[in-house]
Amino acid sequence: MLRFKTALWLAAGFAAVAGVTQAALAAPTADEAAIRAQTTSWAKAYNGADAAGVAAQYTDDAILLPPGAPAVRGRPAILAFFAKDVAESKAAGMVFNINPKTDVGVSGNMGWESGTYTATVKGAVVESGKFLSVSRKKDGKWQYLRDTWNADAPPAPSAAPTPTAAPAAAKK
Repeated sequence: MLRFKTALWLAAGFAAVAGVTQAALAAPTADEAAIRAQTTSWAKAYNGADAAGVAAQYTDDAILLPPGAPAVRGRPAILAFFAKDVAESKAAGMVFNINPKTDVGVSGNMGWESGTYTATVKGAVVESGKFLSVSRKKDGKWQYLRDTWNADAPPAPSAAPTPTAAPAAAKK
């Protein structure tokens, strides 16, 4: 009978520890929630064609790593990049949607988030892809330090330059 009670207590203890562990894993920390909220703010500003609001999400020394383009260094250059980008997206009727189920991690004043996105025009998906952002917390505020994304589909093939005909004088 004593063995049965001991086994029962051990089983109850393991179940309690497992339940606490599952609850701890499921509940995001305040910093994780803040990083996700930052991404939501970014998407709202982007879809609202608010380039200044997008750029405000980045540190002064941030580096943006857009696909198919050189790195964009510093908040002023990031503002210029997004001023053009959000205007083009708005003119095309594009809406940027971030899947709310992202992965987030935090260590001290550094954090990261990765997830997926779609871009739609009139409700039709025109691009789907993934992103990875690294953020830094300073003065209680999370801001992007590095930000990159790319589409799931390969880039469209570029048109090969057409060879020009040699001048008539060279054709002897």
